[in-house]
Amino acid sequence: MSAITARKGFVQQTDVLDSTSSSMTNSIAASPEDTPRQSSSSTSLSSLESINNLDLKTVNGKLLDTYGNEFHLPDFTIKQIRDAIPAHCFTRSGAKGLAYVARDLASLAASFYLFHTYVTPENISSTPARAALWSLYTVLQGLFGTGLWVLAHECGHQSFSPSKTLNDTVGWFCHSALLVPYFSWKISHGKHHKATGHLERDMVFVPRTRDQYATKFGRYAHELTELMEETPIVTAGMMIGQQLGGWPLYILANVTGHNHHERQSEGRGKGKQNGIGGGVNHLDPSSPLYEAKDGKLILLSDLGLGITLAALFMIGSNFGWANLAVWYLIPYLWVNHWLVAITFLQHTDPTLPHYEPESWNFARGAAATIDREFGFIGRHLFHGIIETHVLHHFVSTIPFYNADEATEAIKPIMGQHYRSNVEGGPIGFLKSFWRSARMCQWIEPCEGTEGEKKGVLFFRNRNGLGVPPQKLSPSAELKSDS
Repeated sequence: MSAITARKGFVQQTDVLDSTSSSMTNSIAASPEDTPRQSSSSTSLSSLESINNLDLKTVNGKLLDTYGNEFHLPDFTIKQIRDAIPAHCFTRSGAKGLAYVARDLASLAASFYLFHTYVTPENISSTPARAALWSLYTVLQGLFGTGLWVLAHECGHQSFSPSKTLNDTVGWFCHSALLVPYFSWKISHGKHHKATGHLERDMVFVPRTRDQYATKFGRYAHELTELMEETPIVTAGMMIGQQLGGWPLYILANVTGHNHHERQSEGRGKGKQNGIGGGVNHLDPSSPLYEAKDGKLILLSDLGLGITLAALFMIGSNFGWANLAVWYLIPYLWVNHWLVAITFLQHTDPTLPHYEPESWNFARGAAATIDREFGFIGRHLFHGIIETHVLHHFVSTIPFYNADEATEAIKPIMGQHYRSNVEGGPIGFLKSFWRSARMCQWIEPCEGTEGEKKGVLFFRNRNGLGVPPQKLSPSAELKSDS
């Protein structure tokens, strides 16, 4: 069967296949093969059911994602997931990991040599042509640098090799060269994996609740329906700001991470909050993101950054700051762009739930991710980090070169709860970026839900896309706050 919904020209079609698991029947949520996609008939709405016409009596009390598909809570276990994966998928090879590092480093070095040697005034007299070619250089270096970043990410998860010493040594060198505090990131990223989708503990792209989103505009939650649609130019501006500043702000101010630091077990979070100067960052050993035992590792991470910054200063002083900007800084911004875009789309989608503490468990959180497709760049230059992210959240120690096979193995267990959006390849990936930015503005409970379901929140927006937000009365809001 298929569930088709439309809203103001936006059409979402989801083909739902019967699950092989009897415990997952009678569900219309997105299924493994059920890639959320834009309908090819989006210009013809006459035969499609509009979300405007949803019978609220029929859907009241049900969990509905932003597209209007009914969601059922996952009921499989981590043991079922692990048991379904062939044993050889867990095998890690240090030699193979180092070969990939060598390949990425060689790509970076070869690109620099070729452009530095041949894209010169002596060989190419046209200044616009040289500028265009050096622009291409920054893009290529950004792609190769992102691949190296992903391999250091593998090191942080100990999926690079069986040796923790080798993993952390390679990870520290590679991430330090990319101005990433390796151990600091490794620790906080591990906490993200332990609490994915948990609204009070997750560390990455924790969405705003309805109240938090309303506060941004100086409004109460019940007044959100009075706000005008966000203009596309505003959305575009916010996306550009996120792509340029998202990573540095995450490192320096824990932006997009949870803000419940007062609960830190050692009392480090008292009086601290996210934001510049708030005392929460990835560089300070006393940050509430860490425990006292982590102090030396945080300082070692800072040392790696210091060495890289010193080397960059020497290059800029000797060869010119404009050259440094082209050789390193702009490619560095490209790496940051890809890192933020990939992470955003792994955890932000109209189909994905987020959980209050009472409704969360590890399996539910790990399933609240989505695989996408980025073609040759994603599968080869980025080492599959886009295409196999769901599997990665269930078992992060499986090396990337075994992740495709392991992903296929867990699909029958996950059934309808495996999500992927692969249509359109790289273009579809970029379209998803815009769609998620427009549709995923805040999260809220679904209309009429009670008990455990009330702690399952889905994205809503003020742009008239998908399931409309609840209409709240001032009295109901005051009651919920009391």
